Parts: sequence; structure tokens; C-alpha cells
Amino acid sequence: MSGAGVIELPLPTKTNSMKKTLQLLTALSVVAFFSCGGDEGGGGGTDPEPSGIDIPSSGFTSPSTRDGMTLLFEDNFDGNSLDAGTWTHETGTGNNGWGNFELQSYTPDNTTLQDGHLIITAKEQQSGGAAYTSSRIISQDKFEFRYGRVDIRAALPEGKGMWPALWMLGANFNTVGWPQCGEIDIMEKVGGAGLENEIHGTVHWQAETAYANFGGSTDLSTNTNQQFHVYSVQWDSDQIRWFVDDVQYHVLDPSPCHLDEFRLPLILILNVAVGGTWPGDPNASTTFPQHMIVDYVRVFQEN
Repeated sequence: MSGAGVIELPLPTKTNSMKKTLQLLTALSVVAFFSCGGDEGGGGGTDPEPSGIDIPSSGFTSPSTRDGMTLLFEDNFDGNSLDAGTWTHETGTGNNGWGNFELQSYTPDNTTLQDGHLIITAKEQQSGGAAYTSSRIISQDKFEFRYGRVDIRAALPEGKGMWPALWMLGANFNTVGWPQCGEIDIMEKVGGAGLENEIHGTVHWQAETAYANFGGSTDLSTNTNQQFHVYSVQWDSDQIRWFVDDVQYHVLDPSPCHLDEFRLPLILILNVAVGGTWPGDPNASTTFPQHMIVDYVRVFQEN
């Protein structure tokens, strides 16, 4: 979900996690129909799965060290399998489409590693009653942190109905639920005509008796699909700041007492959703498979 300014709404339903939105918007999500080869229904068809994914060769790279900060965590996605000491797959269709009426079923099968990159693939594929499949990985009970800077270098999927997200959720989610646990969206994108280079960063929390969010967005001059960008959040007790390629575009003061969710540890989540009330259904222009390619995840903390 998301928005700009503080928007108070009836408390939405959330499941074993949640996802996404932005500036002046609140994001939930929707529903589409499966089509074999795109002859009928929502999507524009599924292209043959290549033996290897084309990984962009250009784009921004952030520094591997930062002044006054220590590297707390790094995953470069080397090797042949996801680091089980850091990541767990969340699977299935969730409750009400992961709280957003999303259309995909999450499965570990859509996560691969290639040449030091994590690849999450969204496919037009029937599974568990869903018309699409994708993957979602989470660091719950394995890695959490309180305050720091997160840098994630990624190339994003494109097309109407695509909803990639790099985000953080309160580590106490399983105890207090959402939005009471707090959520910081490092990067969200909803695909479609005129939207492919627009990036959103948002926080979600419980404001007294109602759900609230505050978000910002920026338009990039270069393609988010064909080259890498680095999506970042720097979070401390005084500020939460959002960056793309080390350029700040949004900021929040989390010091008021009603934002105490953001003084507690958070976990990391990476996923690609399909459909939902924010991006809407895939349409005839949407091609599958689509890929989110992540080069690295780094977490720094101040010395």
C-alpha cells in the first residue's frame, strides 16, 4: 500500500506479510485471468523460457564501503542456491492475495541464481488456483537490524500488472500484525505505459486507530528494466531517507511518538507481485516471463 501525506483508512487485512505503494496513493491489489499463450484472458502471452536470462551490463553501482559506516550484511548471490541462512521463501496465494488481491502464487521454483545475481521470475502459469507464479523471499527469524542504510542494485520487470518490491517489515510482525509492525518500502514500481521509470518509496504504520502511510516518488531518466539502478533507504531515529543511485528523493521524520514502529528492528523482503488493486491486471501488452534481477543487497550501520 502507499500514499503521500498521511492518509487514514480503515485497517486493511494483511497476511503473513504484505506489500506495497507510494506518494499520494494507497496501494492494494487486484485479479486477472490465466491464458495459455495469451489467446484469451488478461496477459499478452508467455514467451518460451530462455536457458539463461539476459543480465544488463550497464547501470549505476554504489560504493562497497561508506564513510562512518560498517558493512553489517551483504549478499552477492554467488553460488548455485539461495543462502538458506538468510532467506526463507514465502509460498502460496496468501490471504486475499497477500492482503492486496494479487494474482500470483509464490513458489521457490521461480527463484534462480545466475552469474552472481538473484533472479525472481514472474510467469503466466496456473498454480494453486492462481493464473501466475512468482517468488517472494524474506529474512524473518534469520536477519534483522535496527537502523542503517540498505543498498539494493536491481533491474526491474516491466509491463502492465507487474509490481516488483524491495522492502522492510517489522521483525515483530508475527506478534503484533500489520500495520502495527511498521513497513518501509525501499522501492516499488507498478508497470505500464508511462510508468516504467517511476519509482516509489513509502512507509506504512498504525496511526492511533487507523492505518496510515506516507510516500514519495521519482521519475528516472533511464530504463529500470534494461540497466541496473541502486535503490536505497537510510534509516535512523531522526530521519528515513530514500535514494535512487545515491540521489535523495524523499524523507520522513520518524521521531514523533506515534511512529515508534520505526524504532524497532526490521527484516528484508524481495518479491515480484502480479496484479493487485494498485497495478491492476496484466493486459494484452504484458509479456511473460518477466524478471527482477538483483545484483547485491548491502546493509550498513553507523560506527
